[in-house]
Amino acid sequence: MIREKLIEKRVGAAGKFRWRSEEISRIEGLSDAVFGFAITLLVVSLEVPKTFNELAHAMSGFGAFAISFALLFLVWYNQHKFFRRYGLQDTVTIILNAVLLFVVLFYVYPLKFLFTFLVSKFTGGHGEVRLANGNIESMLESETQMGTLMLVFGVGYLAIFVVFVLLHMHAYRRREQLELNKLERFDTISSIQESGLNCLIALVSISLVWFGGYRLAGLAGLAYMLTGLVMAIHGFIMGSRRKRLEKEF
Repeated sequence: MIREKLIEKRVGAAGKFRWRSEEISRIEGLSDAVFGFAITLLVVSLEVPKTFNELAHAMSGFGAFAISFALLFLVWYNQHKFFRRYGLQDTVTIILNAVLLFVVLFYVYPLKFLFTFLVSKFTGGHGEVRLANGNIESMLESETQMGTLMLVFGVGYLAIFVVFVLLHMHAYRRREQLELNKLERFDTISSIQESGLNCLIALVSISLVWFGGYRLAGLAGLAYMLTGLVMAIHGFIMGSRRKRLEKEF
């Protein structure tokens, strides 16, 4: 089991943040099953290709699968770190984790659809797909649908990081019971800020389409390119502050 191996290797135990759980809880077991099912829904093809043309068609979906898989893995990994660091299994944590799993399952198909379309465009295609009957149709019939698709993706992206904001805020409220030291409290606040910044980026993207219409759908997509820059700046600022705190710790 991947989670067991990560625990054994203490992956995610960077810094001086103490782990409060080294055993897989029932919540995590359920989560692993849900994430596994979500990844199954992402697979390139459920059937072994019978001809080379079928194989080529199946492999054309590899890029979208890889991106979608990476995003799901990042969500799973962040959840893994949360449970290792705080070990919470109370009612609030269970409810928030259930919401997270619901969003993951609900957005699997929109996620794959979006990146299948984008990969097709970026590789010189026209955003077309071959149906089971052999007919080739455009994935989007109008630019308006592209705007709606970006709204759907944005709402899902926002929901995921709102849950992580609430999870870490809940952990911070329990800081006395969890006996979080100064560094751990600082890291918890930093995690809240990171998720909050991702929420802000999602809101920017959603606002562009909501107020600007489908014409700004492309710009709404590019808004997510800010994530790397924003996280790098935040990481630099918080990293500098953490180093000063470590000297006092």
